[in-house]
Amino acid sequence: MTELQSHGLRLLDPTAGAPSRRGGAGPSDHKAVTVDGHTIMVPVHTSGAWQSPFMAEAPDAAGASVLKRGSIPIAQIAFPRQPRFYALQTMDGVPYSHIATLHGADVLATTVLQTCIRYESRRKSCKFCAIGQSLAAGRTIAHKTPEQLAEVARMAVLLDGVKHMVMTTGTPPGDDRGARVLADSAFAIKAGLPAGRTLPLQGQCEPPDDDRWFTRLQAAGIDTLGMHLEAVTPAVRERIMPGKATVPVSRYLTAFEASVKVFGRGQVSTYMLAGLGDTREEILAMCATLVGLGVYPFVVPFVPISGTPLEDHPAPDAGWMKSILEPLGAMVSRAGLRSVDIKAGCGKCGACSSQSQYETTGAGAELAA
Repeated sequence: MTELQSHGLRLLDPTAGAPSRRGGAGPSDHKAVTVDGHTIMVPVHTSGAWQSPFMAEAPDAAGASVLKRGSIPIAQIAFPRQPRFYALQTMDGVPYSHIATLHGADVLATTVLQTCIRYESRRKSCKFCAIGQSLAAGRTIAHKTPEQLAEVARMAVLLDGVKHMVMTTGTPPGDDRGARVLADSAFAIKAGLPAGRTLPLQGQCEPPDDDRWFTRLQAAGIDTLGMHLEAVTPAVRERIMPGKATVPVSRYLTAFEASVKVFGRGQVSTYMLAGLGDTREEILAMCATLVGLGVYPFVVPFVPISGTPLEDHPAPDAGWMKSILEPLGAMVSRAGLRSVDIKAGCGKCGACSSQSQYETTGAGAELAA
């Protein structure tokens, strides 16, 4: 899985399974692939994927496919099918797929605001981000209202049995940094669920200036919180994401400490992109700090997205990723911060990184020792 996510995958049938995702906020240019019962997101639209040693044959009628390395079959894989809720549209005529999408096998994901103050100027924007691409291509809308999100979430639960939901957002003007729009959305989603059904929610935003927003988010229905560092050292942050770097790492750390008191250990997480320039040692040192605060560090291999300033930046080597994920798996297992205990969000889903596969190994190694 680590190698697949580093190299990408060539597809004989690009239409297999649920549609792949291109552009937009967060990880993109991926396709969901199920390997040994675990669904991961694998790059398929990057230049690296076109040169990948891995190739998937066209799936059979049951959706199964053969994964090959070169000409040698190495595993049977499958592609999650397109969800049924994609066939619907909202009461005001917007396709459901423009409001939220299926991520992995059973996670509903949405970008509440598809605009961002960091993206308005390429000089200040995150150089890996494509939040404006899907909007420009007409595959989404700029602002998903609480009513629209509640309608889509309700039907995704009823028709496709989604297990949890991730809400991220572009950063709006103001010192709440997106917390307000997340709270409004969460309240509507939870209120609109069918009787007797639950849908744990993760909200993702930059740290708001006022720590009281954490209590407000929880009260509105947010179950877990993600505040994403992306890069961990000031030099890399200033080079790769100059706008977002104006919120220093020190503020993230105080926000992590305050939010863990509200959401609990392991229910606050951060997303880190390995391969942007931070060393293995710097990433693991930050992970140790985060684990000490009760924060789950989710380390993901960087995937270059077409049309961004980093589209030609190489993806990290699989061996290098393993050298991070192996000790990190042991670290979070030892601290009791395993992904299976997270209520909702990227760490629980685990599709964008093979990190969770190292947690069992890490825990087993500790017990054996």
